This record gives sequence, structure tokens and C-alpha cells, in this order.
Amino acid sequence: MRGYSGRRAARRERPRRVAPASAHPEGKPDPATGRPDSGPGRDSGGRHTGGSARASGGSHGTGPPPPPPPERTQPPDEPSRFPFGARSVAGEVFILQVLVIVVLMIAVVVAFVLHARWDSTEQAQEESLAVARTFAESPGVLEALDGADPTAALQPRAEAVRKATDVSYVVVWRPNGIRVTAPERELIGKRVVRPFRSIVERARKGDATTSEIDAATGGRTMNTAVPLTRRDGSLAGLVSVGVTVSRVNQGVKNQLPVLLMSAAGALVLASGSSALVSRRLRRQTHGLGPTQMTRMYEHHDAVLHAVREGVLILDDEGRLMLANSEARRLLELPEDAEGRPVDRLGLDAGMAELLASGRTASDEVHLAGGRLLAVNVRATRPGEGAPGRVATLRDTTELHALEGRAEVARERLRLLYEAGVRVGTTLDVVRTAEELTQVAVPRFADYATVELLDPVPRGEEPTAARTDMRRIAVSGIRADPPLHPVGEVTRTVTTARGEPEEERVHGVLEADLRKARQWWEQDPERARRILGYGITSLITVPLRARGVVLGAVDFWRTEERGAYSEDDLAIAEELAARAAVSIDNARRYTRENAMAVTLQRSLLPRGLPDQDALEVATRYRPTRAGVGGDWFDVIPLPGARVALVVGDVVGHGLHAAATMGRLRTAVLNFSSLDLAPEELLAHLDELVDRIDQDQAMEGNGEAVTGATCLYAIYDSVSGRCTVARAGHLGPAVVRPDGTVQFPEVPVGLPLGLGGAPFETVELRLEKDSRLVLYTDGLVEDRDRDIDDGLAQLEEALSGHPGRSPEVTCGAVLDALLPAEPSDDVALLVARTRVLDPARVAQWDVPRDSGAVAPLRAQVTRKLAEWGLEEVAFTTELILSELVTNAIRYGSEPIRARLLYERHLTCEVSDGNSTSPHLRRAAATEEGGRGLFLVAQLAERWGTRYTTHGKVMWTEQNLHNGASPQDEDEESLLDQWDDEPL
Repeated sequence: MRGYSGRRAARRERPRRVAPASAHPEGKPDPATGRPDSGPGRDSGGRHTGGSARASGGSHGTGPPPPPPPERTQPPDEPSRFPFGARSVAGEVFILQVLVIVVLMIAVVVAFVLHARWDSTEQAQEESLAVARTFAESPGVLEALDGADPTAALQPRAEAVRKATDVSYVVVWRPNGIRVTAPERELIGKRVVRPFRSIVERARKGDATTSEIDAATGGRTMNTAVPLTRRDGSLAGLVSVGVTVSRVNQGVKNQLPVLLMSAAGALVLASGSSALVSRRLRRQTHGLGPTQMTRMYEHHDAVLHAVREGVLILDDEGRLMLANSEARRLLELPEDAEGRPVDRLGLDAGMAELLASGRTASDEVHLAGGRLLAVNVRATRPGEGAPGRVATLRDTTELHALEGRAEVARERLRLLYEAGVRVGTTLDVVRTAEELTQVAVPRFADYATVELLDPVPRGEEPTAARTDMRRIAVSGIRADPPLHPVGEVTRTVTTARGEPEEERVHGVLEADLRKARQWWEQDPERARRILGYGITSLITVPLRARGVVLGAVDFWRTEERGAYSEDDLAIAEELAARAAVSIDNARRYTRENAMAVTLQRSLLPRGLPDQDALEVATRYRPTRAGVGGDWFDVIPLPGARVALVVGDVVGHGLHAAATMGRLRTAVLNFSSLDLAPEELLAHLDELVDRIDQDQAMEGNGEAVTGATCLYAIYDSVSGRCTVARAGHLGPAVVRPDGTVQFPEVPVGLPLGLGGAPFETVELRLEKDSRLVLYTDGLVEDRDRDIDDGLAQLEEALSGHPGRSPEVTCGAVLDALLPAEPSDDVALLVARTRVLDPARVAQWDVPRDSGAVAPLRAQVTRKLAEWGLEEVAFTTELILSELVTNAIRYGSEPIRARLLYERHLTCEVSDGNSTSPHLRRAAATEEGGRGLFLVAQLAERWGTRYTTHGKVMWTEQNLHNGASPQDEDEESLLDQWDDEPL
């Protein structure tokens, strides 16, 4: 570095030659200053005191004569009058500082003049305005102006004001421009020279006018005209006052000495700093002058380029500062390499990284331009930090013979590393096979193919004795090889049970396919096409994982690439072994995912039940994992009612699917008890808490706490829908006119938390309204807030009054779901129907056994109106038994109701909450067979509780005749005559 700096300094200064320090035997160099010590005949500066004697050639004094000067080809450097030379670094710095000071002084003077001009102008404006306003507002001015002789009255006052305030003039003039007063009396009575109409217009509005004019005597003058306004608002005249702007030059003259003194001080500081710089440079070069520095550089340069080792000098930022001839030859550096970063010189990656890293190296071997170089890197000043580095390069010719092998081994290691990174990035069997072929081509093979046994892509493990092997992936340097295409069966093979262990482990190398007789015999026609295409070498390796063969991989090479060797076979087996593990992992994941999906599909509703209360459409979209915990259900209830359920179990996978199935089964069971929505959710909450406790005791399984559910019951007779939710999102209601509402439903805690009761809300739904239930995956994900999702859902639902539930489901999913949702989604859309009032019959029954016969007659007439005469007898029996039970064991009010829809429903309600139950009466008992008779005649029957009692109901199927049994009337009457339960 010092040699390089010395070379640049020598180019800037004149070449000089000075006597070296050894030519002065009187003293040794001072280590601090680099100058010789003071000896006899020298002053404190190291100069000879007998200079006049040297000049005359004589000897004076008692001291020894000075030594003769050495021979010089050039005169010695004359001492400068300044502490630095004009062409030295300090001199250049001094000149630059002088130029900067001069420029700054000029800029300061210009700025000062401009500021003084602006300040004078502002002051003149303010002064003229103040004098004009003061004169105009003086007492008696307005009366004098309107008097008989305004000039006589105002001229003395104006002149007195002008002299007192040292303004240029004070002129009073009328709106027509005629002067009343003026500094020069000959101007009185004459019109003002400047255009005054605009000034008068502004004066009539009460505004003063200030402008700059060029006066004939005073130069630039600020003129201000102030109006004289009478009490009635009319303009009597104007007062103009002028102030000459004449303070700029005087201000500059006053400040100029200060500026000159500042410039002189700056020059003194510049000279001193330049002297310090010169002294510092002398100290850093140990007193060597430019000529000595040049000579030192020449010596160093000769040695540097003569050695047979490459030398590189780098700065602390990794730029190349110096390279000798050997380094340029070894690294093949360009001519303009100096000054450029080492990582931009086209060096090998390892060499560039070493030189740019700044670390110390000893005999590290790196490849550069076909040579193996031993590299040493050291800091230039290890004792004082590391401002730069020196690298030496030595050509290790003894390693040239190993260069080819090292490169091949390195390439193989890179291939195996890349295979470990790129193969198996997904858990898809086919994609993993494709990644294997893409890694192998073109670095290891010209063409690569993968065949798998048929069960493997489906996630199954090969178990049969023989099975087909089908091609899964093909990659090559060209797109038209004569190989089996993807999807074609390549051969039928013997699997693990019938194949020898040795053949299933190792690969087969066919270095020259033209001599591979067994390969020819498999398919002679295709073999000829392959050889004609130019493919001449093949390695086949089985894909084997956990002792099971999954398939095989083939690596093909053309004649231009050369034949495979035994070393290539080892690499091929390593590639196949790594890929086989990834393929087996993907296969096992496919199997587990298929099992989970199958389980989930089996637990979700496979179809919608038949019912007349709602027109329902549903959708389920799984997540990327394929299995989630979202579910829905549609449950017909007696009395022309339908229960709608939507739930969400936290998590994904088998656990979520199994938990979802348990919750759905529980809801179905609880619904069969005809519980109210809030009671059903309470029972479901207890069930989840019990499941979590059992799993916690067993120490396995995930918690269910946090699952959500929404349960709604719609009554098609009244058009009312009762809704309760446990931590779930509320429903959306689309009115018949297409408007969308999100009704307020009380929010309960998620299932499993307990501690708070659930609340319900009753919605009044018009006919053809659409009730939309959904899970959170529809409106919320990582990139979308739930409020934005609800807004998008409202936009997708609104404005389509006549859209069917099926079309609504498709439109909502298209508008809100991405191609691959991050969470599974369940969506249920139900369009309401209202049972025709003509198909509903209801009677109030008094608590009197004599009311049964009239009721039977009314029921018979109503069934005849509906055209259901064939079920009239059975219905009479059922209704008689239910009403008789309510009269004997219930309480008022007692009501009977018939509902005619898909089934014929009979309902009898009373105010008692005690429910009868079915039992088998003994042969000796006289009663107890009434409820048994009802169960035999009806398709379904049951009891549901209300806030005011209970309802006994039955359903009769209208599609299979009147009665499920072939019993004659006498036997039925005999059973009816028994005492009811």
C-alpha cells in the first residue's frame, strides 16, 4: 500500500534526487522526524552552519571539513520559502482552500447587497406610508383642502413635514390629478405625471397605494398615496409621500472591512492547515522526499514483478489495489482489474469468496482458470489493525493430475445436495417423481423416467404377487424421445413377496445398450427406435423404502454424452434411495389423507332428507389438507318443522373428522328428543366437556373445547325460526325482495367452556326468504378480515330475489372462496316454504269425555275435504286415543291439530308436562293398550315439551295406504275399547 501511494505521489511532484541519509556521517536519522540528528557544524534543523565555506571551497573553523557532495545527475531540491511546495499535496489543498474562500466571499457580498437592497426598500415603504398617513390624518388638513386657498394653507405644512422627516417630497393632489402642494412651487397646479386613475380608484375604496418610481433627482423612490376622505365617504384628495432608497451602497461600504478581515483570517487558517498537512505527510513517509519515494517504488516494483508467486493487494472494502504479473497470469485478470471489487473480476466463486471475506488463510487450494492455486491471505498491518490484505498465489502443479477427479467429485456432491433440497418438497407422489427426473436431467442423464407400481400413487402398499408398473414421470433434453409415455404400463413385475432380495436392492448398469441382450428381448421394436434416437447407455435402479419396492427409476444417456460407469451407478443408487424415501412419505401421506377424507365423507350427510318445509342446498369445500371439522345437517322434525345445524371443530385431520362425527351423532340424538335449541346446545356443551375430561385422563387426543355450533328450528306452519348459537357466526337472511339482513342472535360461549346459559331469538321469515348458514372459513382467512368477508357475503347475496338455493351456493362460493382455501367451509342455504292454511286444522277440546265423538266427526269431514278418506278410520282411532289420554291425565287447555303435508300429522297438546310411555300390558289387564295401538297404527310417534305443557304427535305415511298392518275393523275396535293408558 505504501509503495502504491508513493508511486502516485511521485507522479504529482517533480522528480528529484537527494542524498540518502547514509551520506551524512555526522548524524543518524531521528526516528521521530526522519531528519539527521544535529552534529558538529549543524544547527538545530540539521543544516550546515559552515555553508559559506562550502560554497567557496575553503575550510573555516576547527571542525573537520564537510564531506564532498555525492555525484548527482540533477541539482538538489531547493528549500521552499513556504512549508510546502506548490505541487505537493499540501500545496494543492491550500490552492483549493483559497478558491473556496474567494467563492464564499463573493457569495457573501452578493447576498449582503441583495439583503441590504431588500431591507432598504421595505424601510422606505414603511416610512413613506407612515408619513403619508400621519399628514393625511393631521387636524385641519381636510378643511384646508376644501377651503378657498388650499395651497396657501397646506404648502407650508407639507414642506415642514418633508424637512422634519427627511423624505423626498410631500404632495397633496386632488382626484383629478392637480397638485395642491409640491416641493417645487412651479409644479403646483399642474397634473401629476404618472397614471393616477388606478390610484384614485383604490383611494375611493379607502386603500393606500405604494409603488416604486424613478425620481428625476433622487433615483429609486418609494411613493405612497393615502386618501383624504370626507365624512360622507367622498374622496377630497390624496397625499403622496416619496422616500428615496439610498442606503444599500452605504451599508456595503460599512461592512466591507469586516468581510475583508474575515477573508484574511480564513487565508491564514488555510495556510496553517496546509502546513500541518505537509508536516504530517513528511512524518508518515519518515522524511523521504518525492525522489526517494520514487526510487523506493521502482525497487519494490522490480521485486514485485520478478517473483514467481502471484501477489494481490486488497483494501479494506475488498477492491483490488495492486496485482503483479504472475497474479494476472494465474487468475487471467483483465487490464482494468485494479480498483474493481474482487467479486466482479470473473474469479471462481470459492476464490472470490476467500478474497472478499477478509479472513486469514494458509495454503487453501482453490480452482482458478483450470489451475489449482494454493492461496495465503494476511493483513498488511497485523499489529495495528487490518486496513488491507495481501494474498499470495502459488501454482500447485503436482495437483493438476487430480483436478479432473476433484471436479467430478464436486459435481456429484452438488448433484446429491440439490437432490436432497429439490426432491420431496411436496407430499404428492407424482410430483415427487417428477422432481427426481428434473434434478437428474441434464446434470446426470439426458433422459430420466420413473415407473411406480399401480397401488403406490393411490397411497397403498404393494401386496399382490404380481402387479403392473406404470410410468409416472419423464424428463429429457428433448421432448420427443421414443420412450414409454406417462401413464403407460411399462411391464408387469414381481413384488416383494416373489422377488429375490438382491435384485430388489441394487441397480443394473447397461453401459452399451447395443450389447444388452436381455434389454433387447423385452421389446425389440422399441429398442431399435431408442438406439436409432441416439440413446446408448442406461442405469435402472429400484425405488425401495422400508424393505418394499415402490417402482424404478431409469437414467438414459445418448452417444454424445458418453457411457455410464460404475461410479455413476453408485450415484444413481444414492439418488434413487433418497427419492424412494420421499416417495414413500408421500404415499403414506396419501393413504392417511384418503382415510381421513373417507371418514369425513362418511360422517357428513350424504343426501338431504325429504321434507316440505324448506328447499335446501348445501356445499362443503375442504382445506388444502383435505380434512377439516366443519359440518352441517338438515333434520326433519314432527309438526312440519325442520332443524338446521352448522358446526365447526377446531383443527384438521382425523381427530377433527372423528370429533365432528361424534358431535353430529349427538345432535341427531338430541334432536330426536325434540329439544329446544338452547337446551340442545346445553346438552352438547356437557358432552364436549365430558369428552375433554376423558381424553385428559387417558393422556392422548386433542381437546374439543372451542368447537362452535348454530342450531335453528323452522316451523313452516307459523313461518317462525328459533335460533341459538354457541360461539358460531350468526345467519344471514335474504328477504324475498333481495335485501340482506344479519339478525342479532345472542352469542353463547363455544362448546366445552360451560358456565353460561344459551339464549335464543325468534325470527319471522316470510315465504321464499333464504336463510344462509355458514362457517368462518367462508368469510375469514389470513388475508381477509371477518368484517370484509361479511361485506363480500352481503354483496354476493343481495340483489337476486328469485335465485334458488343451488344457484345461491354456487354464487357465494365463487365470490368469496380462493382456488385453495386455507380453511374448510360449510355452507347451507334454505328457502322457506309456508304450509297452506287450508291444510291445517285445529280444534279446542273441552275436558269432557263426551267431546271425543264430535271431534271424530269433525276430523272425518276434514279428511274428506283433503281427499284422505282411506286414512280416515286410522286417524280417528289415533286421535281418539290421544285426546282421551289428554282428557283423563292432562290438564287444560287441550287442543287437537291436523297437518297435511308429505305426512299426515296428528297433534294433541295439553297443559300437563307428564309424558306417557309405551309398555306391554299383561293379558289379565283391562287397560294399558291404547298407546301400543297408536304405535302400531302410526309410522312415527313421540312427545315434545313446550313452555306450557306437552304435545303428543303421530305421523302417518300417505304413500303406502292407510295402515301399516292388515287388520280388520273389529280387531281395531276391540283394541280401542280397552281402557286408555
